[in-house]
Amino acid sequence: MAAKLFIDTWGWLTLHDKGERYHQQATQTYQQAIVQSGQIYTTDYVLDETYTFFFRRLPAPRAEQSMKKLTAAFSTSNFHLVRINEERFTQTEKLRSRFLDKPLISFTDLTSMVVMQELSITTILTEDAHFTHVGMGFQLLP
Repeated sequence: MAAKLFIDTWGWLTLHDKGERYHQQATQTYQQAIVQSGQIYTTDYVLDETYTFFFRRLPAPRAEQSMKKLTAAFSTSNFHLVRINEERFTQTEKLRSRFLDKPLISFTDLTSMVVMQELSITTILTEDAHFTHVGMGFQLLP
């Protein structure tokens, strides 16, 4: 397990919804990272998507509980919430232009790639194959 793990929207949704197909595997990957004192990363854009989906997929009280629990996690030392600032946004625009042949990759995913590259993170908890389509050496977990 890598010392740094980026968690994408898919990862957060899968961790918080026992009905998801890969819930158990995602939970094992996540818990293994925590036990090994791994550093967990995500972005404010990913949380934006995640919270939106929590309220679309889960009953509102459960969605609220998941949102609060996840927000609280980022006050601990091994959780890192990376903000998409102007510089990262500009880098993402450049990456978007670089991958014109891959129009289905979301801008949020591209922001995640910029952050992962900047922080030398290669492993990501996601099922989103777009992270492998860009040839940047990202490894999908679980």
